[in-house]
Amino acid sequence: MLEVKNLKVRYGNLTIVDDVSFSINEGQWLMIVGPNGAGKSTIIRAVSQGAPYTGEVFLYDKKIEEYKPYERARIIGVLAQSNYVNYPFTVREVIRLGRYAYAPGIFSRQSEEDERYISEAIEMTGLGSLLNKSVLTLSGGELQRVFLAQLFAQNPRILLLDEPTNHLDLLYQKQVFALIQDWLKTPGRAVVSVVHDLSLARAYGRQALLLDKGKIKALGDIDEVLNPKNLDMVYSMDVYAWMRSKLEQWR
Repeated sequence: MLEVKNLKVRYGNLTIVDDVSFSINEGQWLMIVGPNGAGKSTIIRAVSQGAPYTGEVFLYDKKIEEYKPYERARIIGVLAQSNYVNYPFTVREVIRLGRYAYAPGIFSRQSEEDERYISEAIEMTGLGSLLNKSVLTLSGGELQRVFLAQLFAQNPRILLLDEPTNHLDLLYQKQVFALIQDWLKTPGRAVVSVVHDLSLARAYGRQALLLDKGKIKALGDIDEVLNPKNLDMVYSMDVYAWMRSKLEQWR
């Protein structure tokens, strides 16, 4: 579905992402993990065409730059790390924007298919009671669910998520990841997400890409990638011992 070859991102003399290659197939959830400054979010921005890069990105064996923007939007949905809004749109209006890539014209009315995907997205995210509220009045967790609903309404085949539960409390973390997990159950879909919390990565991911200073340290099955040797090398600490010590506090 998605293949990234020799991706490199440089800003001046600073290399942020250095020769990164990976692919994602139907049904897979790839977790991109690593320390702060490893280049995780930059990969999402580059693949979604939001940052300049060298290398190649393919969607279904076709170079991504050969797609028109609306064509890319029908295949890839992107959720940023944080979504700042300063317009008083309602929840319903923001979710409806997810169907923009399918509109035949700027002022065209939405079709029955549009309405179906919008309704399904609202139901999946449990936002029915908030539809007429301004997004300016929502909590961080509610707002993140609104933008996730917008993505679901967009009905892409691939989700690119940059720390989708950043700054959210435990309940919202669980809700958001469970929603993504349910979305992935439909055939023909895949997810790539940047995740800071290794416990969440282990709980929901199937594959992992471990980054350090812009380079790949390990790539593959999540249990093999997030092993003690790899994590100790990248995080410069005994990660397993630290995780166990935190668990002991609850016993």
